[in-house]
Amino acid sequence: MKHTTVLISGASIAGPALAFWLARYGCDVTVVERSAELRLGGQAVDFKGETHRTVLRRMGLLDEVKARQTGGHDQTIVDEHGKALAVIPGEFTGGEIEITRGDLASLLYEHTRGRCEYVFGDTITSLTEVGDKVHVTFAEAAPRSFDIVVGADGIHSNVRRLAYGPEEDYVRFLGHYYALVGLGADGAPAMYNEPGRMVAIGGPKAPAFFVFKSPQLRYDRYDPEAAKRILREAYRGGKWRVPELLARLDGAEDVYLDSISRSEVPAYSKGRVVLLGDAAYGNTLGGFGTGLAVVGAYVLAGELRAANGDHRVAFAAYESAFRGYAKISKQGSAGPFLAPPTRGRIAMRNWTFRSPWLLGMMLKLTDKYATGIELKQY
Repeated sequence: MKHTTVLISGASIAGPALAFWLARYGCDVTVVERSAELRLGGQAVDFKGETHRTVLRRMGLLDEVKARQTGGHDQTIVDEHGKALAVIPGEFTGGEIEITRGDLASLLYEHTRGRCEYVFGDTITSLTEVGDKVHVTFAEAAPRSFDIVVGADGIHSNVRRLAYGPEEDYVRFLGHYYALVGLGADGAPAMYNEPGRMVAIGGPKAPAFFVFKSPQLRYDRYDPEAAKRILREAYRGGKWRVPELLARLDGAEDVYLDSISRSEVPAYSKGRVVLLGDAAYGNTLGGFGTGLAVVGAYVLAGELRAANGDHRVAFAAYESAFRGYAKISKQGSAGPFLAPPTRGRIAMRNWTFRSPWLLGMMLKLTDKYATGIELKQY
């Protein structure tokens, strides 16, 4: 493994988590990130159960993650008049350890930047396998060659597109969109539903969090004004605090809108290119993405070490060890749960949080899914 050169695309969670292990194992790691700097925004993320804790412990980061955790927050489901209908407990929304995505990204970056090369403000434009290397061209930097290239660049993975083909062949749209918007809305954590749409404020998930049912849309994901137009149309005529929130959109600078979708690839690797995290097995808002990213990084790096850098052996072992665990990402879609399509379905969803037995069953299932892999000691 010593001096094996690895290029990782994506500096969010999965990429730096993999860089952490590969640098420890002696690889020469470069991380390329499209954004001009480390992205510190986004919703809160969480870890669940002993498997997640074990990986964080082996990284030596468990105490630091706990020190930055949000503590979890109960969220009240309200009607249009603000009357409480049910309470979603913090342990359901925030797992065992909840931390803001930005804090986790910052922590991983701090523990890897001294041992890895980070290139911000650039992106890969082509991948060509030549002999025992992958020749890589970039939008800004000069071409380079690497032993291995890793796509850890999210559900809209650029590496997956270049190595596998068009996104529409490997990503399934699940019928909903979500938005995170910095609106400065005050008040205790609360969530409001109308058929096919939800809005929540307060707590660490986001200043304002929207989920709505929609046909698939065509728009520029990097254009905040397009996102604002879509939100205004999707929430037209909404009650509760919806008119107030829409009125604040004009002044909002932090706006992110994306589809709720699922990655579906036939294999995690192709030649010397391998996918990790949401690029391989993402399910937007599925509740397991961060855990899958961090555990997946541990397994992929460990199998590369066990195979002494032989990518064929390592990638096959990674897929064999991890695909069964990653099936938790195929457990339905968060869209219909967060934004039920009818008032009857909204009432049924709310009722589950008023039933200690049903809530307990959901929490037990969550723990079962999160611990469904035997971790090797690499």
